[in-house]
Amino acid sequence: MPDQRKVARRYYKDVSLKDIEELLAEPYHEYRLTALFMLVHKFEKAKDEKEREEIVNTYLKNIKAVNNWDLVDASAPKILGPFLWDKDKYILYEMAQTPDLWKQRIAIMSTFYFIKQGEFEDTLKIAKILLNHPHDLIHKAVGWMLREIGKRDFDVAYDFLKEHYIAMPRTMLRYAIEKFEPELRRKFLKGLI
Repeated sequence: MPDQRKVARRYYKDVSLKDIEELLAEPYHEYRLTALFMLVHKFEKAKDEKEREEIVNTYLKNIKAVNNWDLVDASAPKILGPFLWDKDKYILYEMAQTPDLWKQRIAIMSTFYFIKQGEFEDTLKIAKILLNHPHDLIHKAVGWMLREIGKRDFDVAYDFLKEHYIAMPRTMLRYAIEKFEPELRRKFLKGLI
């Protein structure tokens, strides 16, 4: 992965969005990951909103290529999150409610950008949608985002967990409370909150 990051950093300026789309169509995971690293660099260095929108449209048009947890985590919080920060976030709610595992993970992981800006509402709403999800990769992502909220505002995370922890999958809960004090973690895990 460090080599892929180096390649992306070195060549993203020379690669067109069409070239990136070709890489995203490749069956090899490493090609797609490198393409997403390039897309992130292009997004971060975009000159204006029109260019950023073009990059986001390329990302969304090729969303089926973002089909592994690391592909999602390397791109969604760095492309969709910042792009949607000051816009309607309906697309994240649509993704969260589809049966597509990767779109669901994109939905929750995109909110990592919002969390870093101190805004938790969308993360909590999407976490609630995904609360009873059957897949471990969603449990981990939701738990991780709840933990990130807790690092910034313990009370917000605690209140959400207090209301929902009984219904939460165990992995999601463990990820969410990982940084809590040991005694509080024990109480959550034993159902004593």
